[in-house]
Amino acid sequence: MQTESKDASVLSLEGVTLTANIGAGPVAALRELRLSIGRGRVLGLVGESGAGKSMLARLVSGLLPPNFNVTGGSMHFDGRDLLAMSARDRRALLGREIAFIPQEPLTALNPLWTIGDTFNEHLTRIGVAPSERTKVARDALASVRLPVPDEMLKRYPHQLSGGQCQRVLIAMAFASEPKLLVADEPTTALDVVTQTRVMGMLAELQRKSATAVLLITHDLRLAAHVCDDVAVMYAGDLVEYGPARDVLDMPRHPYTRALKYASPDLSGPRRRLPVLKQQMPGLSLLAEMPGCRFAPRCATADSSCGAALPQRVAQNGHRVACAQPCEHAAELADLEAALPLPLAVEDAPPVVELREASLTYTARGGMFGQNKTRFDAVKPLSLKIMPGEFVGIVGESGSGKSSVARLLMGIEQPTDGRVLIGGADLTHGNPELVRRAREQVQIIFQDPQSALNPRRSVERLLTQALEAAGLPNLAANERLTRAQSVLRDVGLPVDTISRFPSQLSGGQKQRVNIGRALCAAPQLIVADEIVSGLDVSVQAQILNLLLELRRERQIALLLISHDLSVVRYLCSRVLVMRAGVVVEEGLTEEVFSNPRDPYTRTLIDAVPSDDASVRWPPVAFVPLADKAAESVMSVF
Repeated sequence: MQTESKDASVLSLEGVTLTANIGAGPVAALRELRLSIGRGRVLGLVGESGAGKSMLARLVSGLLPPNFNVTGGSMHFDGRDLLAMSARDRRALLGREIAFIPQEPLTALNPLWTIGDTFNEHLTRIGVAPSERTKVARDALASVRLPVPDEMLKRYPHQLSGGQCQRVLIAMAFASEPKLLVADEPTTALDVVTQTRVMGMLAELQRKSATAVLLITHDLRLAAHVCDDVAVMYAGDLVEYGPARDVLDMPRHPYTRALKYASPDLSGPRRRLPVLKQQMPGLSLLAEMPGCRFAPRCATADSSCGAALPQRVAQNGHRVACAQPCEHAAELADLEAALPLPLAVEDAPPVVELREASLTYTARGGMFGQNKTRFDAVKPLSLKIMPGEFVGIVGESGSGKSSVARLLMGIEQPTDGRVLIGGADLTHGNPELVRRAREQVQIIFQDPQSALNPRRSVERLLTQALEAAGLPNLAANERLTRAQSVLRDVGLPVDTISRFPSQLSGGQKQRVNIGRALCAAPQLIVADEIVSGLDVSVQAQILNLLLELRRERQIALLLISHDLSVVRYLCSRVLVMRAGVVVEEGLTEEVFSNPRDPYTRTLIDAVPSDDASVRWPPVAFVPLADKAAESVMSVF
């Protein structure tokens, strides 16, 4: 790692401690942070939820919550002391010299304003003259390669795809040519090709402006490929810091190593994902942890680790806050081989079947709705899912993955063709048979936070499917027995049954989400991006749980995911979709190791490699897979 003086650094933190004054007394939310970002360099900030990544971003921006104060160290931006600045001067930096790209583009953009209105408000704030604003906005959109900028300025956020909205935010961030850009999980909700496209444009603009970038992400591999340096945070501590490739290839802190191996690989031997015990401590517990805050979860910790602050070992710019740094050579010894994925039972009847099923949407335009636009979300598709089979569907957003799920769930009726569940025809069967057939298919939603009713206890959430099946008056003891059984299946503690969603961690909420789907004893579970918003350690727990449920219950699973490595870990068979068509299908290992369709190869190449020395595509712009489809889908 390059060593830079304070004057050469755009942002420099030296021993910064951020203290939170809570009911139990003062607690160091961020403890003795020391890092810097030079002009034109990218620093990746990695860690699980609660590690302190976003709190550090708020510290830099001067947007700290009440009762949080800096109690030690110094922080400089472009040679100026940020801690000595007035609140007014700090605010004046935002949007001009310090820009932000938030995680959720649709939430960040005002739904009542056009893109032009949003740009106009931003350009007004940073001091662009009224006569120049339209041209600046047009040029900014062109710089992120959005088609027809004049037309884009007239659109509302809901008329754009997620990737297009994110590019709008990137264009706004670079409109003032900032000295520092803070990007908070800018690609979390995007598919792999869109992620590649967005990161490529971000890198291109960053190089042109020589902007320093603080990239907040939970993806260690992504950070290793796009960042110069990586800082790994845990519970407010900086546990490892150094050149990005060194940190990924030779992690020396046990937590960094756990993050690396908690994600499945896209190539090489399949291995069981190691799971970190317990969870990250909350703010109220940090006051009781004077030493290494990771010690309670660390397999190699001894009594001295929790007693005092760990040593900070440095070698060639690679710092690690650990009294017993890990040796890379010993890392692979403890990793178990993953269980082989069983193949489908060919002589059994399929759980679900699509027979030349298609789905077409129609939108009306014009003053009187006289103009019709047809979009083929799913073109004629035949698909069988056998008992106990895990099938994955991959492809970009808008490729038709979720539309297939809607057909299988009975949410949408096919425009043509047939849908059968357990032999019952959803398209031509009588209503009672159709209702019973639909009960055999349950869905696990992507976001457990919004999927769980906050007013229901875990017991009532787990047995909610029984109410939908016409059993609302189930006896209290029967409901409790069923909930306890499901609770054991998904590996939750017994005392969880009386809690409410607000009292659960993210991983526990998703387990409740899975348990609710299992309670009705379905033959098929549809899982739509169920781990995309989870930390990698929680993701490992959920993926291992699904494999155990497959072995114990012989359930079938349709997994919709942007993450090809997750599909490889869980699914024996995969379908690759593009613009409503299955362009490639087969055994997962064969498709991913030897793709025959160029589009499949595009998806695979878009995934950051496990080897940090392998060149990753974001440095080159990846063309849109289907501009026409993206343009049409923005209408629906």
